[in-house]
Amino acid sequence: MSHFLDIALLPDPEFPAHQLMAALYAKLHRALAQGGHRAVGVCFPGYDERARTLGDRLRLVGPEGELARLMAQDWLRGMRDHGEVFGIAAVPAGARHRTLRRVQAKSSPERLRRRLMRRLELSAEEALARIPDSLAERLALPFVALASQSTGQQFRLFLRQGPLLPKPQAGEFNAYGLSSTATVPHF
Repeated sequence: MSHFLDIALLPDPEFPAHQLMAALYAKLHRALAQGGHRAVGVCFPGYDERARTLGDRLRLVGPEGELARLMAQDWLRGMRDHGEVFGIAAVPAGARHRTLRRVQAKSSPERLRRRLMRRLELSAEEALARIPDSLAERLALPFVALASQSTGQQFRLFLRQGPLLPKPQAGEFNAYGLSSTATVPHF
């Protein structure tokens, strides 16, 4: 990850920062998917796990040419009034690195019970005894609220930062700019 580009959200009296970040991230996701940008990762300099916030800045990281190709797409249409785009710059020397990945909760005991009933041919009562409602996992992580393009359903994309590492780890990023193996610079 040699270069980065920051997009800072501007304060807006009508929309809270998390709502603007969700809109910005949804647009980025579509651009990454459509453009096949597997070398572009994301990070959130304002990420705070205790406060469960991603902050008000989205950082794109990757090779300079790939960032320029992404920004040549008009994916920020409709968001330009809500954010300030900073130019592509080199990652500072000595920056540390970390992963940023999606975390999915096993939050639907009902879905888990149905699966258990199919797999083990259990009755609903037996499945309920094995998987009570209290087993629903609640994540206390920062997230961005998105809508599925295929189903239209709302979902939360929970994000967890990995530990700081002295050297970058190579790999590809998915269409959300996330990877469980590839690192992004942290500064």
